[in-house]
Amino acid sequence: MFPIRDHNPSNKTPYVTYALIAVNVLVYLATLPAMQDLASQRNLMIEWSLIPARISQGDGYYTLISTMFMHGGFLHLAGNMLFLWIFGDNLEEDFGHIGFLGFYLASGLGAGLVHVLSAPYSMVPTVGASGAIAGVMGGYLLMYPKAKVDILFIFVVIFKIIPVPAWLMLGIWFALQLFNGVGADPDMGGVAYWAHAGGFIVGFLLVIPLFLRRGGTSYWSRTHGHPDHPAAKYKLERSHIPTVSRRKR
Repeated sequence: MFPIRDHNPSNKTPYVTYALIAVNVLVYLATLPAMQDLASQRNLMIEWSLIPARISQGDGYYTLISTMFMHGGFLHLAGNMLFLWIFGDNLEEDFGHIGFLGFYLASGLGAGLVHVLSAPYSMVPTVGASGAIAGVMGGYLLMYPKAKVDILFIFVVIFKIIPVPAWLMLGIWFALQLFNGVGADPDMGGVAYWAHAGGFIVGFLLVIPLFLRRGGTSYWSRTHGHPDHPAAKYKLERSHIPTVSRRKR
C-alpha cells in the first residue's frame, strides 16, 4: 500500500522539485559503479554517508548534506523520488523556489541530527533523502490535511486505487515511524526510523509561520482543510483489449 499521486495540482512549475529529483538520480548513477565493488562501496560510504559516531566526534559535518543525495539501491531511490514528486510541488509553490530549497535542506539537516542523537556512537552508515522528504510530508500535512491522495492497494493479485485524505495517509506513516523506531536498534542498521520521524516534525514546525500567515486555523475554516483551488480529477478507463471467443466443438 503506497501513494501514487495526489489531487492537489500546483499552479506553478516546481523547478526545484524537478531539480532535486534529477540530482538524486544523477548521483545514484554516478555512484552505481562504486556500489558494485565492496572495497569501493566501503570507501564511498565512509567518505560521504552519515555516520553518527563521526559527527559526534566533530568530524564530517558535510555528510549531513551529502547523505541526502545518496541511495542504497534503485528501489530506495524510486520510492523516495515518488514521495518527493507527489508532495513537493505544492510546498514549493507555497514557499517559492529558493524558500522551498532552504526548507528541504533544513528538514534533511534536522532529520540527520535526530538520527545522530538517537544513536550517537553508531558506526553504521546512513544514506537517503528520506529525512528531507519526510519534512516535506510534515509540511504538507499542516497545509493540506484533507487533500486527496490516491493509494495503490495491492493484496496478492488484487490491485485497487483508493483515494484517502492526506491526514490519514501521512498520519499513519508518521505513527509507523515512531512505532518502528521505538522497537528498532539504531546501532544494528536498517531503516532510519528516527531520521524519518525527526524530519517530519522539523518540516511540520518550519511550515507553521507560513500557516499562520495564511490565517492559521481560519485558513482551514475557509478551505475546510482542502487545498484552496480545485482538485485534480483522474478518470480510470477500462482497457480495450479484444477478447477471442472459444469455438464450440
